[in-house]
Amino acid sequence: MVISIKQEQARKSQELQSQLSQCNNALENSEELLEFATRSLDIKEPEEFSKAARQIKDRVTMASAFRLSLKPKVSDNMTHLMVDFSQERQMLQTLKFLPVPKAPEIDPVECLVADNAVTVAWRMTEEDNKIDHFILEYRKTNFDGLPRVKDERCWEMIDNIKGTEYTLSGLKFDSKYMNFRVRACNKAVAGEYSDPVTLETKALNFSLDNSSSHLNLKVEDTCVEWDPTGGKGQESKVKGKENKGSVHVTSLKKHTRSGTPSPKRTSIGSRPPAVRGSRDRFTGESYTVLGDTAIESGQHYWEVKAQKDCKSYSVGIAYKTLGKFDQLGKTNTSWCIHVNNWLQNTFAAKHNNKVKVLDVTVPEKIGVFCDFDGGQLSFYDANSKQLLYSFKTKFTQPVLPGFMVWCGGLSLSTGMQVPSAVRTLQKSENGMTGSASSLNNVTQ
Repeated sequence: MVISIKQEQARKSQELQSQLSQCNNALENSEELLEFATRSLDIKEPEEFSKAARQIKDRVTMASAFRLSLKPKVSDNMTHLMVDFSQERQMLQTLKFLPVPKAPEIDPVECLVADNAVTVAWRMTEEDNKIDHFILEYRKTNFDGLPRVKDERCWEMIDNIKGTEYTLSGLKFDSKYMNFRVRACNKAVAGEYSDPVTLETKALNFSLDNSSSHLNLKVEDTCVEWDPTGGKGQESKVKGKENKGSVHVTSLKKHTRSGTPSPKRTSIGSRPPAVRGSRDRFTGESYTVLGDTAIESGQHYWEVKAQKDCKSYSVGIAYKTLGKFDQLGKTNTSWCIHVNNWLQNTFAAKHNNKVKVLDVTVPEKIGVFCDFDGGQLSFYDANSKQLLYSFKTKFTQPVLPGFMVWCGGLSLSTGMQVPSAVRTLQKSENGMTGSASSLNNVTQ
């Protein structure tokens, strides 16, 4: 449009300049004719005067000034330079503007926390058929009051939710609570956030206590591995718990060795001196490591997965008073199930040096359920939730998760709620597990 206007201006200016030049020429010719007419008035002889008059007449008749038009040849009309906005005007008139969606409302009664999953349900306070999807945001927190605007952790977002509820699964409950908020979106804009709600997500979180583990065990947070070198290079500090991620199981690399020594023939003469922590370091043939968090009440659950081809390992609990030479299940202060794949294959429950052989297949992953107040310790196939064995006793002091491993490794999954299937089995079984009476009903 600017180019067209400039071209139009140049054309009209050129035409006006040409017309002005023609008028200037005609004006000069007219001035000469007037001078000639003035001189002719002084002629005295009639013949000469008549001759001059005829010349003046002819020149006036032929003069260009009398044929010129003083009206400009160009017009000031600019209608041909106007833009036609009729199509755009019609499009604008047909637009329908969407209102900003109202904030949804989360219904805590309809929300569910179970099996390391959280289902959040919400509703719109006003009916809005223009809603396209919802955005759910959540964050973990240990603050039990009203959700704060700023917290130590950032909000995580799940977009493009079509319904009015969503389930977050596979979570690691490594915080006491979780905050949730949701907002509605239409095709144009996202609305305001709902008022945040706080849901309780308590679960047992613990790491392995590296400060008191046997020096032939390489311990790292939630992993333990047999180390026949006597713990050389092992760090003696306990690593802090991580607060990130979902239920996390760290896999251990398998070390292939030839001529693995028997646990009874393993030399301990060249081991570094024991590190003094809250208790004595396990030694001798007690290839044991305990959890760093004591259980004093409530119901708790964790899972253990053995390294493939692990020759021997035990999973259970023990009192803090378990001696540094004591092995899990061989004292009245510890309870466990033991898997042996060396020389002969055995799967048994152990307590107070009494053994109950279990006629079931060793599962890929073992789930451990501890009901401290109810005095019950149960072991499950973590995948199928089949009950493997259950101890019934009365705990008189806090217990710690305990693990023994030889020629292999274990990895733990913590921050887990008691699975719904396990709770249901506990109610239905009510302690009737078919366990030998020699291992049950032992009061400590």
